[in-house]
Amino acid sequence: MFKLLLVAITALASTLAFGHGMSAEDQARVLNAGYFEFVELGAIHMITGYDHLLFLFGVMFFLTKFTEIVKFITAFTIGHSITLVFATLMGITINYFLIDAIIALTVCYKAFDNLDGFKRYLKSKPPSLIWMVFGFGLIHGFGLSTRLQQLPLGDEGLVGKILSFNVGVELGQIAALSVMLVVLSAWRKRKSFTRFSAASNVSLMATGLFLLAFQLHGYMHSKYPDDFPLNKDDHSHVHEDMAALDYPNRPAAFKNLLDTGGMKQPVTPSTNTPSDKSQHSHDGTSYHSH
Repeated sequence: MFKLLLVAITALASTLAFGHGMSAEDQARVLNAGYFEFVELGAIHMITGYDHLLFLFGVMFFLTKFTEIVKFITAFTIGHSITLVFATLMGITINYFLIDAIIALTVCYKAFDNLDGFKRYLKSKPPSLIWMVFGFGLIHGFGLSTRLQQLPLGDEGLVGKILSFNVGVELGQIAALSVMLVVLSAWRKRKSFTRFSAASNVSLMATGLFLLAFQLHGYMHSKYPDDFPLNKDDHSHVHEDMAALDYPNRPAAFKNLLDTGGMKQPVTPSTNTPSDKSQHSHDGTSYHSH
């Protein structure tokens, strides 16, 4: 069971690059979408939302009573519903890398709490868990709202679209929690649960830190794109320079390209010069701009 848990966490971490952002396909789908499509979109978004699921897994990890599960999940649901609805209605948003980084910290917090970190390392009593789960729900809801606002929602039927998306989120959450409950209930009956519960939460914290680093790296790329080597425009230039070189000599030519930062072999310039001075050529014949 422990190996299965590690595989699940690793799989979630490995898919973070394709996580729960709104793709161009999603944006095209909602142009003439009805409320049902928003319900479906919300459910899919929650099921593929690795950071939300990891946090919920941490919350569920030591809960055994059904009433306790309902209490904490209700607090989380109320929290994320508030910010999802009102932030979207009011158009309040934030860089999605930053909000996802904060959400990653909530995963780390719950893992630290599960490891009894407050008493063991900080020599203090942990904050009220029910209020922390509610507060973190507000943060997760802000992340959901930020993603939802990437879609062309329009003004017509906006409230209905938001509520439909929120209903979908809740349905996806129920489905995910049902699977977690079955897995954890079965695992608690095995001796490995006691032996590996600490290791599981250490893995959960490590995954949260990994997500945090990933999101901060993405934020730096989006905020300061020119400070990173080989940005998108430079990358396309390298490939165009390679294509301009003779194919049989490409390995050696590519080495020259890396050594010099440009084409080392001379090319015969074209007599056709572009009328637009902003255009340039990689092979001396084909002029274009970016």
